[in-house]
Amino acid sequence: MFTHPQFDPVALHLGSFGIHWYGLMYLVAFLACLLLGKHQIKHKPWYSWTNTMLDDALFYGALGTILGGRIGYVLFYQFGHFLSNPLEIFAVWQGGMSFHGGFLGVLIAMYFFNKKHGQPWLKIMDFVAPLVPLGLGAGRIGNFINGELWGRATHSSYGMIFPQVDNIARHPSQLYEFALEGIALFCILWWFSRKQRPVGAISALFLIGYGSFRFLAEYTREPDSYLGLLQLGLSMGQWLSLPMIMIGIWMWLSAHKNRFG
Repeated sequence: MFTHPQFDPVALHLGSFGIHWYGLMYLVAFLACLLLGKHQIKHKPWYSWTNTMLDDALFYGALGTILGGRIGYVLFYQFGHFLSNPLEIFAVWQGGMSFHGGFLGVLIAMYFFNKKHGQPWLKIMDFVAPLVPLGLGAGRIGNFINGELWGRATHSSYGMIFPQVDNIARHPSQLYEFALEGIALFCILWWFSRKQRPVGAISALFLIGYGSFRFLAEYTREPDSYLGLLQLGLSMGQWLSLPMIMIGIWMWLSAHKNRFG
């Protein structure tokens, strides 16, 4: 059994101003996307991307991630609270981002990127999908450093104690998600995208992979106190992941029938 180290969430104190670890994890995420994107441009010419396009995509993607992630958190998780306290919507330094909202934000952002550069939308998403998981993993490390989104009780001697919660062993679910949504999903997508695939196949695999990993990891993650478990004993994260899996399966089958090419 281990105890959470209780890290200081502020990486660097500069008087009344501080640089938070969670913010640094966003920086790590975008740097990972930049470096991996440049590798793809160099070694995967079938995408027909340029460095200028990559810079634009990162700008649009960053806006989509931050705005979509915050709006998604407000709508999916604490709509009533923010309805009563609308100014808190802008207090992003207090935490509160939704992956599913950020994902929808990126989809919309890539639509505008498509309008500027004229590439088929699904081909854009196929390029972007392998760049994303390491950034997701960085975000989970940020959650772990902050000591948030802790896991459910293990009811055994295995687990990690989060002193800010209680003194019982819990699953370090942030680390599970780092391993699954970050490292494992990256390895799968990077391997699969090593050669040209049918249009939409890489995007489909991302949806299936992320949705499945998130669905499984949620069984070890403590449900949000203000939501609890919903219908059929599933969490909000699981309900939001199910459409991803189903759409991903449909896209996978359609891609291999060349419906998108």
